[in-house]
Amino acid sequence: MSWVLASWQFWAGMAAVFAALTAIFAKIGVAGVDSDLATWLRTLVVALALGVLVWVTGKARGLGAISPRTALFLVLSGLATGASWLCYFRALSLGPAGRVAPVDKLSVVLVAIFAALFLGETLSPAAWAGVGLIAAGAVLVALG
Repeated sequence: MSWVLASWQFWAGMAAVFAALTAIFAKIGVAGVDSDLATWLRTLVVALALGVLVWVTGKARGLGAISPRTALFLVLSGLATGASWLCYFRALSLGPAGRVAPVDKLSVVLVAIFAALFLGETLSPAAWAGVGLIAAGAVLVALG
């Protein structure tokens, strides 16, 4: 069982499950509420829950060890996350969750491209074909 908890596949799968639940809960939650206000409330919940987790597990002691470069990229990541959430909640308030979420998942395609361009990561031809199929699937769902 410990090998499962140490596997990136397990955690990626769990992320997908929670992302799916996020879309469903958010679609219900934004009904009749401004999407920016809904995003702010969601962000407060995330910040509080993670703050408690970091504090209780004693990981807050590692704050002093974060380098300025690491801090910069974590701040940029946080800003990108906030922008993504604002756009996602706005899209959910305007469109059906079953079409919004697949378009949002075009981020998978963009991550593969950006990782290759900026991080020097490589994917096999079969993996690139999969990325292409993800793109095609998202477009078909969005247009369908």
